[in-house]
Amino acid sequence: MLELRPSCEHCNKALPPNSLEAMICTFECTFCCACVELLQNVCPNCGGGFCSRPVRPSQNLRNGNFLGNCPATDKVTFKPVDLQKHEAFAKGIVGMTLQNR
Repeated sequence: MLELRPSCEHCNKALPPNSLEAMICTFECTFCCACVELLQNVCPNCGGGFCSRPVRPSQNLRNGNFLGNCPATDKVTFKPVDLQKHEAFAKGIVGMTLQNR
């Protein structure tokens, strides 16, 4: 189950569970849309791309699968990206299609 991390790893912007600005990679690294653009859609931790993080229902619509029973984590992962190092890292990745990374 997704942790639904509470903030952007780079800028620490709040990304509550219902945020439409939250983007995640396959390892659930979490960044806001603006930082994903800044990072050229290359995760600084794994090199993968990002997609929109799903929103977990806030109310029990079916079988108890909602925030009340499955809350988001409150653990903040804040580790700003060194943009110069990331530029060098992303240079060879940016032109690759997501499925070929």
